[in-house]
Amino acid sequence: MSTTADLVLALKKELKAAQMTYADLAQGLGMAESSVKRMLAKGDMALSRIDAICRVLKLDFAELARRVADAQPLVNELTQEQERAVVADKKLLLCAICVLSQWTLEQITSEYRLSEAECIKYFVALDRIGIIELRPLNRYRLKLAKTFRWRPHGPVMHYFRDHAVLDYFNGGFDGPAEGLLLVHGSVSRAIAPSFRDRLQRVAQDFAQQHHADQKLPAQEREGYTLVLAMRSWEFAAFTQLRR
Repeated sequence: MSTTADLVLALKKELKAAQMTYADLAQGLGMAESSVKRMLAKGDMALSRIDAICRVLKLDFAELARRVADAQPLVNELTQEQERAVVADKKLLLCAICVLSQWTLEQITSEYRLSEAECIKYFVALDRIGIIELRPLNRYRLKLAKTFRWRPHGPVMHYFRDHAVLDYFNGGFDGPAEGLLLVHGSVSRAIAPSFRDRLQRVAQDFAQQHHADQKLPAQEREGYTLVLAMRSWEFAAFTQLRR
């Protein structure tokens, strides 16, 4: 939720954009200009007063709150506690993965055995955790940055290592548009980060294509999971053979 201070700061910006002086606002509120200056300088006021200022500005309060929320910095990584909350319930984890892919409530309930009431309950939980901002009609805004990743040694990655990695790699990777490449080599330490950056761009391209293709009929889309990794590593059995 936005703080009152954030709302007041946004109001000041709206006043400036509307070229409205403190005197103009004071007249619209039926207050003394000095009182308005003190009120805005303090940065804290009742929501009813903020609503009154919105009316003077001919600005909807909900729209102001939405602009403040949209301006909040996006999250690159969750805390250990937040991730623990996500993996504590398998259905909540499912919903978290779905909202990361920007699925709507209707898409989730049509694809999985979740009722609308259950899905709304999990959306509320994701809002409380800080992954989404729940909006009217069960729409939401994702609060995670494009560079977001699960904590490398956090609860979510531990869960996937324990429960999903073997399942994923047990596949043959020989279906249409599937593939598995295992490449080993020694490269300059200076150049290695550039390969990691290229992998990151591939992941972003994949995510952007996912969003672009949501307008296509469901029968024209197929679900894929892209795993990209690069690590300074040697198979332990080989390490044991080193001189």
